[in-house]
Amino acid sequence: MNATPVPTAEALREALAGLLDGLPPKQAAQAVDRLIANYRGTVPTDAPVLRDRSDVAAYAAYRMPATFEAVRSALAALRDAAPDWVPATHTDIGGGTGAASWAVAEAWPEGKHRTSVLDWAEPALALGRELAAASGSPALRGAEWRRARIGSALTLESTDLVTMSYVLNELTEDDRRSVVDAAARAAQAVVIVEAGTPDGYRRVIDARDRLIAAGLWVAAPCPHSGTCPIVPGADWCHFSARVSRSSLHRQIKGGSLAYEDEKFSYVAAVRFDAEPAAARVVRKPQIRKGQVLLDLCTAEDALRGETVTKRHGPLYRAARDTSWGDAWPPAEA
Repeated sequence: MNATPVPTAEALREALAGLLDGLPPKQAAQAVDRLIANYRGTVPTDAPVLRDRSDVAAYAAYRMPATFEAVRSALAALRDAAPDWVPATHTDIGGGTGAASWAVAEAWPEGKHRTSVLDWAEPALALGRELAAASGSPALRGAEWRRARIGSALTLESTDLVTMSYVLNELTEDDRRSVVDAAARAAQAVVIVEAGTPDGYRRVIDARDRLIAAGLWVAAPCPHSGTCPIVPGADWCHFSARVSRSSLHRQIKGGSLAYEDEKFSYVAAVRFDAEPAAARVVRKPQIRKGQVLLDLCTAEDALRGETVTKRHGPLYRAARDTSWGDAWPPAEA
């Protein structure tokens, strides 16, 4: 019996490979530059960012792999906190071409959940359907791609999991609040991912506060559901995911490296039993001779540093293998 194909990052790159055929490289690069300005910007909009197929193709080729990796990291942390929980239904708000839905399909590869992708840009939904059809994943091929205005008028049916990735930056403050509140009312678990910038972190923290006020508690990345110990404006909490660049990706942006690091902020909040990490590494570990320096956010609502030396034996070896964003200490240490 053939196993169900898993929509991995490599499968996504293969599905994207023929996307820009016939689109002049200069036009694709210009579309990417404009979309990146929107993605990193602070000015909300009341119109779809993705306007036509050229925009959508450029976005998908450039941004989907990075979005996929960021959401995959967030979902992995959620699964670590609640390993026995499996969503039967999933709603991807502002899902566009479906990067988050690909990540959900990989996280729960059984393919038994039902996904609905909501977006206000029909060209994005149309291309998302094309990519899903090529995925081999039953969950993706059976997904519903539905046009919806993402804002205060959005209504959601009850669902197990809601994802929102790089959406809040496109909304006005009132619409952000309304959409987060709608997700909190509808879902058993909400995963929100934004750019790993000070503004992106602020949007995530605002959403985190609203989710907690609505009765959810934080499963990841925070070890607690208390006030974030980071002082706004002084620092921000974000993480990093390594993204392999395809030749298509490098062609669009003229990059020479085979990878890039996607910086992102996120929150995963739930209504069911979950066990957050006792602490989480919130900066890249600093490896020195005979010691590893870790910056941790702890369950006691505090930030602290920890130095792990060779005298700690297995814990030292684990620290050398620990990455930014990982739970600490690791379960196997």
